[in-house]
Amino acid sequence: MTTPPPRVPPRPPHAPPGVPHPPSRPPGPPTAVDGAPPAVDGLVSAARRHVVRIVHDLSRPTHRPEPLAGAPRNRWRWLPYAAVLALFVLFFSVTIRVLSDDYGVDGGLTGALAVGQAGPLLMLVHRPLQAWWIILPADVLGALILLQEPPASFDVWPWPPPTLFGHLFLLLAVALREPLRTVASVWAVTATAGLVLHLVAPERSNGSALLLPLFGVVFAAVGAVIRERGVARRRLVEQESINEAERARRTLLEERARIARELHDVVAHHMSVITVQADSAPYRIAGLPDEAREEFGAIAASARESLAEMRRLLSVLRSDGTEGERAPQPGLDRLQQLVEATVRAGLPAELSLAADLPEVPQAVDLSAYRIVQEALANVVRHAPGARTRVSVTSDGGNLTVLVVNSRAEQPGSPLEATGTGHGLVGMRERVRLTGGTLDTGPLPDGGYRVAARLPLKHPVD
Repeated sequence: MTTPPPRVPPRPPHAPPGVPHPPSRPPGPPTAVDGAPPAVDGLVSAARRHVVRIVHDLSRPTHRPEPLAGAPRNRWRWLPYAAVLALFVLFFSVTIRVLSDDYGVDGGLTGALAVGQAGPLLMLVHRPLQAWWIILPADVLGALILLQEPPASFDVWPWPPPTLFGHLFLLLAVALREPLRTVASVWAVTATAGLVLHLVAPERSNGSALLLPLFGVVFAAVGAVIRERGVARRRLVEQESINEAERARRTLLEERARIARELHDVVAHHMSVITVQADSAPYRIAGLPDEAREEFGAIAASARESLAEMRRLLSVLRSDGTEGERAPQPGLDRLQQLVEATVRAGLPAELSLAADLPEVPQAVDLSAYRIVQEALANVVRHAPGARTRVSVTSDGGNLTVLVVNSRAEQPGSPLEATGTGHGLVGMRERVRLTGGTLDTGPLPDGGYRVAARLPLKHPVD
């Protein structure tokens, strides 16, 4: 009798001759389609991940423990430590009295349990999670020891009153320090321990195993709300600091753009003069050789090209749609008008302008006028009614601009309690642009001083 040949699965269509037949799948439990794990394996993996995450949360505090010296320097910094010390003294003494008098536990064993259950309360300020790891086993051990004692009508088991209230404060401290997921894990493990003890001796259990989870939810919720409020307040302070830094940076950029737009008019004037002079030179000077005419033509063409580039740069600086000023840029010749306008606004001010001022470059001229303008505006805003003196002098190489005001006539009533910072930022940028120095600050008599030193000749690199 011949045995039938083994059944060979058919070759899939379009398979190359050298490719072997796919092996037949042995019968067994069904697997998921498209490589996904079966439903049972998926549940086991998810449960394993959650257990690992809970163990990680319970073993590693999320906050960085800070020493006592790192506490904020205020008069309330000692309050948490005083509260923790009071809790320790209270629960340590009450635990010893309850265990020895009400439950009849041996004196040495009572002291050891009191140390294990109340001693870690001293860690609640900075390390409540580590304290929980010590207190929970001590509470469970205490419940098992009490189980060996004869029951009495007033017994509370598995959590005596000191243990119950001490654990509630412990949950509150954990909720103040740890995120909600860790707090939920601590509560769940504590509730599970109480449930296991209840199942060990249900005839001895009289409700404290249920009271701890119920009241624990309330204490944990209160602590979590307080913690989240504190976190939100800290984030708000950080965001305000970031906004303040961004506001200062934006102010600086705006002032630089405004200064650049003003200097464009100054440089464009000089470039226009160069272009006109170079174009008219062959007509004004007779007998110029052809090489000189070509050179003047090249100078005029370069000046026109530079002027066109500057106009394109100005269009970038004015991309916000602002219109350029059509009036000429002001200078030292308009300081008298500026001071008179300030006097009409109610600020007693006087101007001292040296008569022997040398020729001032246009950029320095404009910067000096803007510095005086910003200083007078700051006096009007922050020290209304203060007597102000503006002085402009020169030693031949530098131009000195000095604006000094006295104490305000009505202290405590400025038009603006806090400034925007544009004035001082603009002054610093203008002085930095000309290569000078700026000195600002309050005076001993309550006034304010702004002193700028602007070089009349820009140093050559």
